[in-house]
Amino acid sequence: MANIKSARKRARQSVVLREHNMSLRTEVRTAIKNAKKAIAAGKPAEAAKALQDSQRVIDRVVAKGVLHRNAGDRHKSRLAHALKGMK
Repeated sequence: MANIKSARKRARQSVVLREHNMSLRTEVRTAIKNAKKAIAAGKPAEAAKALQDSQRVIDRVVAKGVLHRNAGDRHKSRLAHALKGMK
């Protein structure tokens, strides 16, 4: 454990930030999973809506810096490609 007051505070802050980031990362994973399920179900309208929702979530998390920009783009691209292949 840190001995300096500012280091103790920083340790407390990092715990809170980590929990917040983990929840955002979980939200992204869930959105991706929902899009994949919709694509697998074979319903283009639902899949397109799920893809749009997942892209919105991914973009928001990338903007916050939780997920790297390239990783977010990769996820969106793969989902879009899967949707395109479904039609």
